[in-house]
Amino acid sequence: MALTVYGLKNCDTCRKALKDMVDAGVVHRFVDIREDADRVRKVPAWIDAVGPQALINTRSTTWRNLSGEDRSIAEEDPAGLLIAHPTLIKRPIVEFGDKVTVGWTPAVKRSVIEGMAG
Repeated sequence: MALTVYGLKNCDTCRKALKDMVDAGVVHRFVDIREDADRVRKVPAWIDAVGPQALINTRSTTWRNLSGEDRSIAEEDPAGLLIAHPTLIKRPIVEFGDKVTVGWTPAVKRSVIEGMAG
């Protein structure tokens, strides 16, 4: 089963997730969401899988710097907002099999690493 990690090269959480995967022997492919991801195709699929609230990082600097008008777009067109502002995407996003996870909490880490081992 292929495992793909979507994130940013300079994201501390992404680096931690990648290190944890290497340490656990989990083979993966990293895709930079800003430079290499097909966001037009991927973002709507991720929203369908986990919902817009799980994907939009409202604690980010990008979110804080958005105008009120742009923030209101998050409710009306979350995919459009995330496609236009990839740094708003909570990360890492991990795809394996038919699963999509967001973030790198202990539960997500366990799910990913056990899912790949099993």
